[in-house]
Amino acid sequence: MDIRDKIAQGRTALGIELGSTRIKATLIDDTLAPVAGGAHEWENRLENGYWTYSLESIDKGVKCAYAALKKDVFEKYGVKLSRIGAIGISAMMHGYMAFDENDSLLVPFRTWRNTTTSRAAGELSEAFRFNIPERWSIAHLYQAILDGEEHLSRIAHLTTLAGYIHFTLTGRRVLGVGEASGMFPINGRSYDKEMLYKFDKLAKSKGFEKKLGDILPDVLFAGDNAGELTEAGARYLDTSGELLSGAPLCPPEGDAGTGMTATNSVRPLTGNVSAGTSVFAMLVLDKPLKGCYPQIDIVTTPDGSPVAMVHCNNCCSELDAWVKLFYEFAKLSGNDMTKDSIYDLLYKNTLNADDDCGGVCAFNFLSGEPVAGISEGRPMYFRLPDSKMNLANFFKAELYSSVAALKMGMDILFKNEGIRADSFTGHGGLFKTEGVAQKYLSDALDTPVSVMSTAGEGGSYGIALLAAYMLHSGGKSLADWLDCEVFDKAEIKTVTPDADGAKGFDEYIKRYTKALDAARMLGDVKNA
Repeated sequence: MDIRDKIAQGRTALGIELGSTRIKATLIDDTLAPVAGGAHEWENRLENGYWTYSLESIDKGVKCAYAALKKDVFEKYGVKLSRIGAIGISAMMHGYMAFDENDSLLVPFRTWRNTTTSRAAGELSEAFRFNIPERWSIAHLYQAILDGEEHLSRIAHLTTLAGYIHFTLTGRRVLGVGEASGMFPINGRSYDKEMLYKFDKLAKSKGFEKKLGDILPDVLFAGDNAGELTEAGARYLDTSGELLSGAPLCPPEGDAGTGMTATNSVRPLTGNVSAGTSVFAMLVLDKPLKGCYPQIDIVTTPDGSPVAMVHCNNCCSELDAWVKLFYEFAKLSGNDMTKDSIYDLLYKNTLNADDDCGGVCAFNFLSGEPVAGISEGRPMYFRLPDSKMNLANFFKAELYSSVAALKMGMDILFKNEGIRADSFTGHGGLFKTEGVAQKYLSDALDTPVSVMSTAGEGGSYGIALLAAYMLHSGGKSLADWLDCEVFDKAEIKTVTPDADGAKGFDEYIKRYTKALDAARMLGDVKNA
Protein backbone atom coordinates (compact mmCIF):
# COMPACT_ATOMS: atom_id res chain seq x y z
CA MET A 1 0.00 0.00 0.00
CA ASP A 2 1.23 3.50 -0.82
CA ILE A 3 2.49 5.47 2.17
CA ARG A 4 -0.01 8.24 1.43
CA ASP A 5 -2.87 5.77 1.74
CA LYS A 6 -1.46 4.41 5.01
CA ILE A 7 -1.34 7.89 6.50
CA ALA A 8 -4.83 8.74 5.27
CA GLN A 9 -6.23 5.48 6.71
CA GLY A 10 -4.41 5.86 10.03
CA ARG A 11 -2.19 2.80 9.62
CA THR A 12 0.38 4.59 11.74
CA ALA A 13 1.58 5.11 15.28
CA LEU A 14 2.70 8.41 16.77
CA GLY A 15 5.25 8.82 19.54
CA ILE A 16 5.86 12.12 21.31
CA GLU A 17 8.68 12.48 23.81
CA LEU A 18 9.42 15.55 25.91
CA GLY A 19 13.17 15.55 26.40
CA SER A 20 15.19 18.08 28.33
CA THR A 21 16.11 20.28 25.36
CA ARG A 22 13.80 19.05 22.61
CA ILE A 23 10.27 17.77 22.24
CA LYS A 24 10.19 15.28 19.40
CA ALA A 25 7.33 13.63 17.50
CA THR A 26 7.90 10.54 15.35
CA LEU A 27 5.34 8.90 13.07
CA ILE A 28 5.86 5.28 12.03
CA ASP A 29 3.85 3.25 9.52
CA ASP A 30 2.73 -0.37 9.70
CA THR A 31 6.23 -1.54 8.71
CA LEU A 32 7.34 0.05 12.02
CA ALA A 33 9.75 2.38 10.25
CA PRO A 34 9.82 6.16 10.85
CA VAL A 35 8.10 8.06 8.02
CA ALA A 36 7.93 11.62 9.39
CA GLY A 37 9.03 13.71 12.33
CA GLY A 38 8.79 17.07 13.99
CA ALA A 39 10.54 18.78 16.87
CA HIS A 40 10.49 21.82 19.10
CA GLU A 41 13.51 23.20 20.97
CA TRP A 42 13.07 24.29 24.58
CA GLU A 43 15.09 24.72 27.74
CA ASN A 44 14.51 24.42 31.45
CA ARG A 45 14.89 27.41 33.75
CA LEU A 46 16.24 27.78 37.28
CA GLU A 47 13.54 29.60 39.23
CA ASN A 48 13.42 30.06 43.00
CA GLY A 49 16.01 27.33 43.42
CA TYR A 50 14.26 24.74 41.22
CA TRP A 51 14.86 23.59 37.65
CA THR A 52 11.48 23.84 35.96
CA TYR A 53 9.42 24.23 32.80
CA SER A 54 6.23 26.28 32.93
CA LEU A 55 2.91 24.70 32.00
CA GLU A 56 2.68 27.25 29.20
CA SER A 57 6.01 26.13 27.73
CA ILE A 58 5.01 22.46 28.08
CA ASP A 59 1.68 22.93 26.32
CA LYS A 60 3.17 25.17 23.63
CA GLY A 61 6.04 22.76 23.04
CA VAL A 62 3.81 19.72 22.51
CA LYS A 63 1.61 21.65 20.08
CA CYS A 64 4.65 22.98 18.17
CA ALA A 65 6.25 19.53 17.88
CA TYR A 66 3.00 18.07 16.56
CA ALA A 67 2.57 20.98 14.12
CA ALA A 68 6.10 20.39 12.84
CA LEU A 69 5.31 16.69 12.35
CA LYS A 70 2.09 17.54 10.54
CA LYS A 71 3.96 19.94 8.26
CA ASP A 72 6.60 17.30 7.53
CA VAL A 73 3.89 14.78 6.57
CA PHE A 74 2.27 17.22 4.17
CA GLU A 75 5.55 18.33 2.59
CA LYS A 76 6.72 14.75 2.07
CA TYR A 77 3.48 13.08 1.01
CA GLY A 78 0.94 15.79 0.24
CA VAL A 79 -1.45 14.35 2.85
CA LYS A 80 -3.05 16.16 5.76
CA LEU A 81 -2.55 14.23 8.99
CA SER A 82 -6.00 13.73 10.46
CA ARG A 83 -6.16 10.08 11.56
CA ILE A 84 -3.62 8.22 13.70
CA GLY A 85 -3.71 4.51 14.51
CA ALA A 86 -2.22 4.73 18.00
CA ILE A 87 -0.42 7.29 20.14
CA GLY A 88 2.18 7.11 22.89
CA ILE A 89 3.49 9.83 25.20
CA SER A 90 6.88 9.80 26.87
CA ALA A 91 8.94 12.32 28.79
CA MET A 92 11.96 12.73 31.01
CA MET A 93 11.37 10.57 34.07
CA HIS A 94 10.82 11.42 37.71
CA GLY A 95 10.19 14.92 38.98
CA TYR A 96 7.16 16.32 40.77
CA MET A 97 3.82 17.47 39.40
CA ALA A 98 1.20 17.86 42.13
CA PHE A 99 -2.41 18.77 41.30
CA ASP A 100 -5.47 19.63 43.35
CA GLU A 101 -8.94 18.16 42.86
CA ASN A 102 -9.63 20.71 40.10
CA ASP A 103 -6.48 19.61 38.22
CA SER A 104 -4.68 22.88 38.96
CA LEU A 105 -0.89 22.59 39.32
CA LEU A 106 -0.03 23.44 42.94
CA VAL A 107 3.66 24.30 42.54
CA PRO A 108 5.80 24.71 39.41
CA PHE A 109 6.95 21.42 37.87
CA ARG A 110 10.11 20.23 39.63
CA THR A 111 12.20 18.26 37.16
CA TRP A 112 14.52 15.29 37.62
CA ARG A 113 17.43 17.74 37.47
CA ASN A 114 16.82 19.11 40.96
CA THR A 115 19.09 17.91 43.75
CA THR A 116 17.09 19.46 46.60
CA THR A 117 15.81 16.25 48.18
CA SER A 118 18.90 14.71 49.73
CA ARG A 119 17.44 14.48 53.24
CA ALA A 120 14.20 12.91 51.99
CA ALA A 121 15.99 10.46 49.72
CA GLY A 122 18.30 9.40 52.55
CA GLU A 123 15.51 8.87 55.08
CA LEU A 124 13.34 6.93 52.64
CA SER A 125 16.24 4.76 51.46
CA GLU A 126 16.99 3.86 55.08
CA ALA A 127 13.34 3.17 55.92
CA PHE A 128 12.73 1.06 52.81
CA ARG A 129 16.18 -0.56 52.65
CA PHE A 130 15.88 0.28 48.98
CA ASN A 131 17.67 3.08 47.14
CA ILE A 132 15.42 6.11 46.59
CA PRO A 133 17.29 8.60 44.38
CA GLU A 134 16.94 12.35 44.88
CA ARG A 135 15.12 12.84 41.59
CA TRP A 136 12.34 10.29 42.24
CA SER A 137 8.85 11.71 42.67
CA ILE A 138 8.46 10.20 46.12
CA ALA A 139 11.63 11.94 47.30
CA HIS A 140 10.23 15.28 46.11
CA LEU A 141 6.95 14.64 47.92
CA TYR A 142 8.61 13.58 51.17
CA GLN A 143 10.99 16.56 51.07
CA ALA A 144 7.96 18.84 50.72
CA ILE A 145 6.49 17.09 53.77
CA LEU A 146 9.72 17.58 55.73
CA ASP A 147 9.76 21.24 54.72
CA GLY A 148 6.11 21.70 55.67
CA GLU A 149 5.13 23.16 52.31
CA GLU A 150 1.75 24.88 52.22
CA HIS A 151 0.38 23.10 49.13
CA LEU A 152 0.43 19.61 50.65
CA SER A 153 -3.06 19.78 52.15
CA ARG A 154 -4.52 20.34 48.68
CA ILE A 155 -2.80 17.49 46.80
CA ALA A 156 -5.28 15.22 45.04
CA HIS A 157 -3.08 13.75 42.30
CA LEU A 158 0.64 13.24 41.84
CA THR A 159 2.16 12.41 38.47
CA THR A 160 5.07 12.91 36.10
CA LEU A 161 5.38 15.01 32.96
CA ALA A 162 4.41 12.06 30.74
CA GLY A 163 1.46 11.36 33.01
CA TYR A 164 0.31 14.98 32.77
CA ILE A 165 0.31 15.00 28.96
CA HIS A 166 -1.39 11.60 28.83
CA PHE A 167 -4.12 12.79 31.20
CA THR A 168 -4.60 15.92 29.07
CA LEU A 169 -5.15 13.76 25.98
CA THR A 170 -7.25 10.98 27.51
CA GLY A 171 -8.57 12.03 30.91
CA ARG A 172 -6.98 8.92 32.48
CA ARG A 173 -4.51 9.07 35.38
CA VAL A 174 -2.21 6.15 34.54
CA LEU A 175 1.47 5.42 33.98
CA GLY A 176 3.39 2.64 32.32
CA VAL A 177 5.17 0.45 34.85
CA GLY A 178 8.61 1.69 33.81
CA GLU A 179 7.63 5.31 34.40
CA ALA A 180 5.79 4.42 37.61
CA SER A 181 8.92 2.68 38.91
CA GLY A 182 10.64 6.10 38.88
CA MET A 183 7.94 7.52 41.13
CA PHE A 184 7.80 4.75 43.74
CA PRO A 185 9.21 1.21 43.99
CA ILE A 186 7.34 -1.50 42.09
CA ASN A 187 6.75 -5.04 43.30
CA GLY A 188 4.93 -7.32 40.88
CA ARG A 189 2.00 -5.61 39.19
CA SER A 190 1.91 -2.39 41.18
CA TYR A 191 3.57 -0.26 43.86
CA ASP A 192 5.26 -2.11 46.71
CA LYS A 193 2.56 -2.47 49.40
CA GLU A 194 4.95 -2.77 52.33
CA MET A 195 6.79 0.38 51.30
CA LEU A 196 3.50 2.23 50.76
CA TYR A 197 2.58 1.34 54.35
CA LYS A 198 5.95 2.53 55.65
CA PHE A 199 5.67 5.79 53.72
CA ASP A 200 2.16 6.51 54.99
CA LYS A 201 3.32 5.89 58.56
CA LEU A 202 6.34 8.18 58.16
CA ALA A 203 4.32 10.89 56.42
CA LYS A 204 1.57 10.79 59.06
CA SER A 205 4.14 11.34 61.78
CA LYS A 206 5.08 14.55 59.95
CA GLY A 207 1.48 15.72 59.65
CA PHE A 208 0.65 14.45 56.13
CA GLU A 209 -2.63 12.54 56.42
CA LYS A 210 -3.29 11.46 52.82
CA LYS A 211 -2.74 7.87 51.71
CA LEU A 212 -0.05 7.73 49.05
CA GLY A 213 -1.87 5.03 47.10
CA ASP A 214 -4.82 7.38 46.67
CA ILE A 215 -2.81 10.08 44.89
CA LEU A 216 -0.45 8.01 42.72
CA PRO A 217 -1.43 7.09 39.12
CA ASP A 218 -2.59 3.56 38.30
CA VAL A 219 0.07 1.22 36.88
CA LEU A 220 -0.26 -0.35 33.41
CA PHE A 221 2.03 -2.57 31.34
CA ALA A 222 3.24 -2.64 27.73
CA GLY A 223 0.40 -3.82 25.52
CA ASP A 224 -2.35 -2.44 27.77
CA ASN A 225 -4.85 0.06 26.41
CA ALA A 226 -4.44 3.28 28.39
CA GLY A 227 -7.40 5.23 27.03
CA GLU A 228 -8.47 7.03 23.88
CA LEU A 229 -7.80 10.47 22.47
CA THR A 230 -10.73 12.63 23.53
CA GLU A 231 -12.16 15.52 21.54
CA ALA A 232 -10.50 17.92 23.97
CA GLY A 233 -7.24 15.97 23.66
CA ALA A 234 -7.35 16.15 19.88
CA ARG A 235 -7.91 19.92 20.03
CA TYR A 236 -5.03 20.25 22.49
CA LEU A 237 -2.65 18.36 20.23
CA ASP A 238 -3.79 19.85 16.91
CA THR A 239 -5.04 23.41 17.21
CA SER A 240 -6.22 23.36 13.58
CA GLY A 241 -9.03 20.98 14.53
CA GLU A 242 -8.16 18.48 11.78
CA LEU A 243 -7.06 15.61 14.03
CA LEU A 244 -9.81 13.10 14.74
CA SER A 245 -10.42 11.81 18.24
CA GLY A 246 -10.64 8.14 19.18
CA ALA A 247 -7.07 6.94 18.68
CA PRO A 248 -6.02 4.51 21.45
CA LEU A 249 -3.05 5.44 23.61
CA CYS A 250 -0.52 3.07 25.13
CA PRO A 251 0.64 3.55 28.73
CA PRO A 252 2.82 6.68 29.03
CA GLU A 253 6.46 5.81 29.62
CA GLY A 254 9.63 7.56 30.71
CA ASP A 255 12.71 8.08 28.62
CA ALA A 256 14.32 5.04 30.24
CA GLY A 257 11.59 2.69 29.02
CA THR A 258 11.49 4.19 25.54
CA GLY A 259 15.27 3.96 25.33
CA MET A 260 15.17 0.27 26.16
CA THR A 261 12.46 -0.25 23.55
CA ALA A 262 14.21 1.76 20.84
CA THR A 263 17.40 -0.24 21.34
CA ASN A 264 15.81 -3.70 21.71
CA SER A 265 17.14 -3.98 25.25
CA VAL A 266 14.30 -5.50 27.28
CA ARG A 267 15.62 -9.06 27.70
CA PRO A 268 17.62 -10.02 30.80
CA LEU A 269 21.31 -9.09 30.56
CA THR A 270 20.79 -6.74 27.64
CA GLY A 271 21.70 -3.13 28.20
CA ASN A 272 21.44 0.28 26.65
CA VAL A 273 22.87 3.74 27.13
CA SER A 274 20.77 6.81 26.42
CA ALA A 275 22.86 9.95 26.04
CA GLY A 276 21.45 13.44 25.64
CA THR A 277 21.15 16.18 28.25
CA SER A 278 21.46 13.43 30.84
CA VAL A 279 23.02 10.02 30.35
CA PHE A 280 21.84 6.75 31.82
CA ALA A 281 22.66 3.10 31.40
CA MET A 282 20.10 0.34 31.83
CA LEU A 283 20.93 -3.30 32.42
CA VAL A 284 18.03 -5.77 32.61
CA LEU A 285 18.67 -8.09 35.55
CA ASP A 286 18.26 -11.84 35.71
CA LYS A 287 18.51 -11.90 39.51
CA PRO A 288 18.32 -9.37 42.36
CA LEU A 289 21.40 -7.39 43.34
CA LYS A 290 23.19 -8.48 46.50
CA GLY A 291 23.69 -4.92 47.71
CA CYS A 292 21.85 -1.60 47.82
CA TYR A 293 23.76 1.29 46.32
CA PRO A 294 22.89 5.00 46.17
CA GLN A 295 24.35 5.13 42.65
CA ILE A 296 22.10 2.33 41.35
CA ASP A 297 18.35 2.70 40.79
CA ILE A 298 16.11 -0.33 40.45
CA VAL A 299 13.37 0.39 37.91
CA THR A 300 11.62 -1.79 35.34
CA THR A 301 11.26 -2.39 31.63
CA PRO A 302 7.92 -1.37 30.05
CA ASP A 303 6.76 -4.95 30.61
CA GLY A 304 7.87 -5.10 34.22
CA SER A 305 11.28 -6.82 34.36
CA PRO A 306 13.71 -5.39 36.97
CA VAL A 307 16.44 -3.12 35.66
CA ALA A 308 19.59 -1.71 37.24
CA MET A 309 19.89 1.92 36.20
CA VAL A 310 22.79 4.32 36.54
CA HIS A 311 21.50 7.81 35.90
CA CYS A 312 23.77 10.83 35.57
CA ASN A 313 22.29 14.31 35.43
CA ASN A 314 24.89 15.73 33.06
CA CYS A 315 25.94 14.61 29.60
CA CYS A 316 25.79 16.78 26.48
CA SER A 317 24.88 20.26 27.73
CA GLU A 318 28.42 21.43 28.43
CA LEU A 319 29.60 19.75 25.23
CA ASP A 320 26.91 21.65 23.33
CA ALA A 321 28.02 24.92 24.93
CA TRP A 322 31.54 24.44 23.55
CA VAL A 323 30.20 23.61 20.10
CA LYS A 324 28.19 26.85 20.18
CA LEU A 325 31.38 28.70 21.09
CA PHE A 326 33.16 27.27 18.05
CA TYR A 327 30.10 28.04 15.93
CA GLU A 328 30.27 31.65 17.08
CA PHE A 329 33.98 31.77 16.18
CA ALA A 330 33.26 30.31 12.75
CA LYS A 331 30.69 33.06 12.12
CA LEU A 332 33.09 35.76 13.28
CA SER A 333 35.78 34.41 10.95
CA GLY A 334 33.41 34.46 7.98
CA ASN A 335 33.14 30.68 7.76
CA ASP A 336 29.53 29.73 7.02
CA MET A 337 29.59 26.33 8.71
CA THR A 338 26.47 24.74 10.14
CA LYS A 339 26.32 23.56 13.74
CA ASP A 340 25.97 19.96 12.56
CA SER A 341 29.15 20.21 10.50
CA ILE A 342 31.00 21.69 13.48
CA TYR A 343 29.84 18.83 15.67
CA ASP A 344 31.13 16.31 13.12
CA LEU A 345 34.43 18.15 12.67
CA LEU A 346 35.16 18.43 16.38
CA TYR A 347 34.03 14.88 17.18
CA LYS A 348 36.05 13.27 14.39
CA ASN A 349 39.13 15.31 15.20
CA THR A 350 39.22 13.71 18.65
CA LEU A 351 40.21 10.46 16.97
CA ASN A 352 43.63 12.13 16.55
CA ALA A 353 43.92 12.76 20.29
CA ASP A 354 45.95 10.88 22.87
CA ASP A 355 44.18 7.93 24.51
CA ASP A 356 44.27 9.68 27.91
CA CYS A 357 43.49 13.13 26.43
CA GLY A 358 47.11 14.17 26.94
CA GLY A 359 46.51 14.97 30.59
CA VAL A 360 43.57 17.31 29.94
CA CYS A 361 40.54 16.69 32.19
CA ALA A 362 37.04 18.18 32.06
CA PHE A 363 33.98 18.22 34.34
CA ASN A 364 30.61 18.77 32.69
CA PHE A 365 28.57 19.47 35.83
CA LEU A 366 25.93 22.06 34.96
CA SER A 367 23.77 20.65 37.75
CA GLY A 368 24.45 18.43 40.72
CA GLU A 369 25.73 14.92 40.01
CA PRO A 370 24.86 12.48 42.83
CA VAL A 371 26.76 9.57 41.25
CA ALA A 372 29.97 11.61 41.57
CA GLY A 373 29.02 13.16 44.91
CA ILE A 374 28.52 16.64 43.42
CA SER A 375 25.70 18.70 44.93
CA GLU A 376 26.14 21.90 42.88
CA GLY A 377 27.09 21.98 39.21
CA ARG A 378 30.08 24.04 38.12
CA PRO A 379 31.63 23.13 34.73
CA MET A 380 35.41 23.21 34.79
CA TYR A 381 38.49 21.81 33.18
CA PHE A 382 42.07 21.49 34.32
CA ARG A 383 45.43 20.30 33.08
CA LEU A 384 48.92 20.03 34.39
CA PRO A 385 51.49 22.48 33.01
CA ASP A 386 53.08 19.77 30.89
CA SER A 387 49.80 18.34 29.54
CA LYS A 388 49.40 18.14 25.76
CA MET A 389 46.87 20.91 25.24
CA ASN A 390 45.49 20.88 21.73
CA LEU A 391 42.01 20.94 20.23
CA ALA A 392 41.77 17.17 19.82
CA ASN A 393 42.75 16.44 23.43
CA PHE A 394 40.58 19.25 24.82
CA PHE A 395 37.43 18.16 23.02
CA LYS A 396 38.09 14.47 23.65
CA ALA A 397 38.25 15.32 27.37
CA GLU A 398 34.82 16.92 27.03
CA LEU A 399 33.52 13.74 25.36
CA TYR A 400 35.11 11.59 28.06
CA SER A 401 33.52 13.77 30.75
CA SER A 402 30.08 13.14 29.23
CA VAL A 403 30.29 9.46 30.29
CA ALA A 404 32.83 9.60 33.14
CA ALA A 405 30.26 9.67 35.97
CA LEU A 406 28.37 6.88 34.19
CA LYS A 407 31.50 4.73 34.26
CA MET A 408 31.84 5.34 38.01
CA GLY A 409 28.33 3.99 38.55
CA MET A 410 28.61 1.07 36.16
CA ASP A 411 31.86 -0.05 37.78
CA ILE A 412 29.80 -0.80 40.91
CA LEU A 413 27.75 -3.33 38.94
CA PHE A 414 30.79 -4.76 37.18
CA LYS A 415 33.14 -4.95 40.17
CA ASN A 416 30.90 -5.27 43.25
CA GLU A 417 28.13 -7.41 41.75
CA GLY A 418 30.15 -9.27 39.13
CA ILE A 419 27.57 -8.49 36.44
CA ARG A 420 28.51 -8.21 32.79
CA ALA A 421 26.49 -7.49 29.70
CA ASP A 422 27.25 -9.04 26.35
CA SER A 423 26.90 -5.57 24.85
CA PHE A 424 25.25 -2.22 25.27
CA THR A 425 23.28 -0.41 22.62
CA GLY A 426 23.63 3.36 22.49
CA HIS A 427 21.10 5.91 21.32
CA GLY A 428 20.55 9.63 21.59
CA GLY A 429 22.30 12.76 20.38
CA LEU A 430 25.77 11.82 21.64
CA PHE A 431 25.97 9.02 19.05
CA LYS A 432 24.94 10.98 15.95
CA THR A 433 28.52 11.33 14.71
CA GLU A 434 29.26 7.78 13.66
CA GLY A 435 31.82 5.75 15.57
CA VAL A 436 33.23 8.42 17.89
CA ALA A 437 31.33 8.60 21.19
CA GLN A 438 30.43 4.95 20.58
CA LYS A 439 34.14 4.04 20.65
CA TYR A 440 34.81 6.03 23.81
CA LEU A 441 31.85 4.48 25.62
CA SER A 442 33.02 1.01 24.62
CA ASP A 443 36.48 1.78 25.99
CA ALA A 444 35.00 3.26 29.18
CA LEU A 445 32.77 0.24 29.91
CA ASP A 446 35.22 -2.29 28.44
CA THR A 447 32.21 -3.76 26.65
CA PRO A 448 31.08 -3.87 23.00
CA VAL A 449 28.71 -1.01 22.16
CA SER A 450 26.24 -1.18 19.28
CA VAL A 451 24.43 1.66 17.55
CA MET A 452 21.43 1.13 15.29
CA SER A 453 20.58 3.13 12.21
CA THR A 454 17.65 4.56 14.21
CA ALA A 455 19.94 5.81 17.03
CA GLY A 456 19.14 9.43 16.31
CA GLU A 457 15.40 8.79 16.59
CA GLY A 458 15.63 8.22 20.32
CA GLY A 459 12.71 7.96 22.70
CA SER A 460 9.98 9.28 20.42
CA TYR A 461 10.65 6.27 18.20
CA GLY A 462 10.59 3.97 21.23
CA ILE A 463 7.21 5.21 22.45
CA ALA A 464 5.82 4.98 18.90
CA LEU A 465 6.87 1.33 18.91
CA LEU A 466 5.11 0.77 22.24
CA ALA A 467 1.97 2.32 20.76
CA ALA A 468 2.24 -0.04 17.78
CA TYR A 469 2.87 -3.00 20.09
CA MET A 470 -0.41 -2.28 21.86
CA LEU A 471 -2.21 -2.76 18.53
CA HIS A 472 -0.15 -5.45 16.85
CA SER A 473 1.52 -7.63 19.51
CA GLY A 474 -0.17 -10.78 18.21
CA GLY A 475 0.19 -12.28 21.68
CA LYS A 476 4.00 -12.05 21.58
CA SER A 477 5.99 -10.81 24.53
CA LEU A 478 7.53 -7.38 24.05
CA ALA A 479 11.00 -8.89 23.69
CA ASP A 480 9.87 -11.42 21.07
CA TRP A 481 7.87 -8.80 19.18
CA LEU A 482 10.85 -6.43 19.02
CA ASP A 483 13.13 -9.26 17.88
CA CYS A 484 10.78 -10.63 15.23
CA GLU A 485 8.84 -7.62 13.98
CA VAL A 486 11.07 -4.57 14.47
CA PHE A 487 14.78 -5.32 14.64
CA ASP A 488 15.10 -8.56 12.67
CA LYS A 489 16.63 -6.66 9.73
CA ALA A 490 18.01 -3.66 11.59
CA GLU A 491 21.28 -2.09 10.48
CA ILE A 492 23.53 -2.41 13.52
CA LYS A 493 27.15 -1.29 13.88
CA THR A 494 29.18 -2.59 16.80
CA VAL A 495 32.57 -1.49 18.12
CA THR A 496 34.62 -3.48 20.61
CA PRO A 497 36.89 -2.06 23.31
CA ASP A 498 40.37 -1.14 22.21
CA ALA A 499 43.09 -2.10 24.71
CA ASP A 500 44.92 1.20 24.42
CA GLY A 501 41.66 3.14 24.50
CA ALA A 502 40.44 1.33 27.62
CA LYS A 503 43.77 1.95 29.33
CA GLY A 504 43.65 5.60 28.31
CA PHE A 505 40.15 6.03 29.73
CA ASP A 506 41.25 4.41 32.98
CA GLU A 507 44.12 6.94 33.21
CA TYR A 508 41.66 9.74 32.55
CA ILE A 509 39.29 8.47 35.27
CA LYS A 510 42.13 8.38 37.81
CA ARG A 511 42.75 12.12 37.27
CA TYR A 512 39.03 12.80 37.15
CA THR A 513 38.29 11.14 40.52
CA LYS A 514 41.32 12.72 42.22
CA ALA A 515 40.12 16.17 41.18
CA LEU A 516 36.47 15.72 42.24
CA ASP A 517 37.17 17.54 45.53
CA ALA A 518 38.06 20.63 43.51
CA ALA A 519 34.78 20.34 41.61
CA ARG A 520 32.93 20.08 44.93
CA MET A 521 34.66 23.19 46.28
CA LEU A 522 33.50 25.21 43.28
CA GLY A 523 29.92 24.43 44.30
CA ASP A 524 30.36 27.03 47.07
CA VAL A 525 30.91 29.77 44.49
CA LYS A 526 27.65 31.68 44.03
CA ASN A 527 26.52 34.58 41.87
CA ALA A 528 26.89 37.94 43.58
